[in-house]
Amino acid sequence: MTIPQLLTPLPCAFYEQPTLEVARALIGKTLGRRAVEGLAAGIIVETEAYIGAIDPSAHGYRGQTARNGSMFGSAGRAYVYFTYGMHHCLNITTEPEGAAGAVLIRALEPSHGLELMQTRRGAGIVNRDLCRGPGRLCQALAVTLAEDGAGLQGPALWIAETPSAADALPLASSPRIGISQAADWPWRFYVPGSRFVSGRPWR
Repeated sequence: MTIPQLLTPLPCAFYEQPTLEVARALIGKTLGRRAVEGLAAGIIVETEAYIGAIDPSAHGYRGQTARNGSMFGSAGRAYVYFTYGMHHCLNITTEPEGAAGAVLIRALEPSHGLELMQTRRGAGIVNRDLCRGPGRLCQALAVTLAEDGAGLQGPALWIAETPSAADALPLASSPRIGISQAADWPWRFYVPGSRFVSGRPWR
């Protein structure tokens, strides 16, 4: 993939589709992040969908708060939250403004800026583990609460097509990971066989 192709964000209308459709369609797209240190990017290989209106595991299920406010904003923005006192997690907002919907980006296959990611994650981290999990990918891309609410049209954060991919990636689904409510809903989507996926195929 050339850099100009990498820097072409998806249109806002892409994120206005229903949440489950966005979660599936994001598989195979490229997430890009430009910071002071340079450009880093990776192909999305794992997502999870959350719909606040019906999903008791979604952050917006019990209403809007200061923490989850971005989840209620317009589609196509970053909803970033901090968890376990150490990890940032990046979600992409969906649904009409005022409705809580988002897709958690769970894992990437690193494609650009691997040395930069390695610097951020640690010298002993192998490529497979640079972005294998939502906290790891945020560290590798330097995504923090400062990006909460940011639009995905660049120049700092965006999602683009991956034109170097000859065909659409295979797609599988499973229950989501690490939740206790609606734990059996098959709203996790991933590339089967990818060594960059963060969890087992199913539980």
